[in-house]
Amino acid sequence: MPLDLPRADGSAGPVGAEPSPDSDNALLDAYSEAVSGAVTRVAPAVAHVRVERAKASRWGREGSGSGFIITPDGYLVTNSHVAGGAAAIEVTLPDGRTASATIVGDDPHSDLALLKVAAGDLAWCRFGDSARVRVGQIAIAIGSPYGFQHTVTAGIVSALGRSMRAQTGRLLDNVLQTDAALNPGNSGGPLIDTQGLVIGVNTAVILPAQGICFAIGASTVERVAIALIREGRVRRAYLGVGGQTLALPRRIVRHFGLAHESGVRIESIEAGSPAASAELKSGDVIIALDGEPVTNIDDLQRLLVGEAIGRTTEIAVVRRDRVLKVPLTPRESEPHKR
Repeated sequence: MPLDLPRADGSAGPVGAEPSPDSDNALLDAYSEAVSGAVTRVAPAVAHVRVERAKASRWGREGSGSGFIITPDGYLVTNSHVAGGAAAIEVTLPDGRTASATIVGDDPHSDLALLKVAAGDLAWCRFGDSARVRVGQIAIAIGSPYGFQHTVTAGIVSALGRSMRAQTGRLLDNVLQTDAALNPGNSGGPLIDTQGLVIGVNTAVILPAQGICFAIGASTVERVAIALIREGRVRRAYLGVGGQTLALPRRIVRHFGLAHESGVRIESIEAGSPAASAELKSGDVIIALDGEPVTNIDDLQRLLVGEAIGRTTEIAVVRRDRVLKVPLTPRESEPHKR
């Protein structure tokens, strides 16, 4: 029998008493209301995407996944690994309608693709602010795995700022980690918050692990979608070098007062490229671009954004026992070929 002993605040109450069942029920009801309310708002915009590829992949000629509509006129976001390389695409809408879709743009480097659905009277989603997402907040994954519409799982945002590789090898930054369970067919579906705002696109699950799933952050998705709508591609800058991350000798770091101990060693230079025009040489170690430090290949890729195309900048390299700062004008890179 619990004893009535004084608490720290001077009041008395039973020690060891369990919480009231009514309070537990109220919390569970509030959680359920939050999840079901968000799903009700977003689910009408989530669709099943079935693709037929021109060339058979390791999964065959046919594939499927999920997607969600982001504008009233039928632009739909999904993963590049779902829709990329498709010869024909069919979308099944939540109201049972089926419609054809065409690829507006495909960006394998971000694992995102944008489709245009040939249908009217469509529900659509809104993007949330990725900067306001917090670890521990509720995350709800909606998808259409294997054609089962509106499959919903809920969990929390486990971590922010994760990185993962796209199929092209390029690094994806600002990836959300969640424990909301994902199935392979959830790829391309939205990860939403309790307000029904899209905070990410479900893209990957670590199969041997439990509760480790990833979503591309909404800020990246929105930026890529806008670029694909406007230009049909995401523009990235190109130097024309092949390289690898290399640790710098400590004497070089100390002598030049460098802030970091690694860079990108140039292994090859393409003829006629911006790097060739700047007279960079094999063996040079890139340590900065446009004043920003370059410690590895991923740093270099992050800096080669569309805004750098056609703009003369400065690249700093270590060449034997010297640090050189060379003017260079990046060009636009060629689209990735499947």
